[in-house]
Amino acid sequence: MALNYAQGFVLLAISCMFAVSHAETVVVGGSENWRYGFNYTDWSLKHGPFYINDTLVFKYDPPHNVYLLPNLWSFINCDFRRATLLANPTQGSGEGYMYVLNNWRVYYFASSADSDCKDGMMKFFVIPFPRRFP
Repeated sequence: MALNYAQGFVLLAISCMFAVSHAETVVVGGSENWRYGFNYTDWSLKHGPFYINDTLVFKYDPPHNVYLLPNLWSFINCDFRRATLLANPTQGSGEGYMYVLNNWRVYYFASSADSDCKDGMMKFFVIPFPRRFP
């Protein structure tokens, strides 16, 4: 019986390594990067699906930033009062700011600079799914 448990544990460990090894790194907006005037909600819907452990890379120039909004109401209204600043205006240069989607939940992202969120469409949401095992 111990051999079956050991085999099951090995299989589980290999499966977990396989799921992690297939995580993708995705530049938000593709070649457009994170900028004013690009529709990121449309981009995220067309680019998906996203999966748990995928990494989003935000590449941008000042004055833009990256916030994680707490809920749908904040997302719709571009309300940053309870949002979490993930990356300030200087963190988007070079390789960009990387954020790992490590849970199965809704992630609401936006930029708070000037009118980025309301007028510039610099907001989107993703729901990463668990990866299926082969």
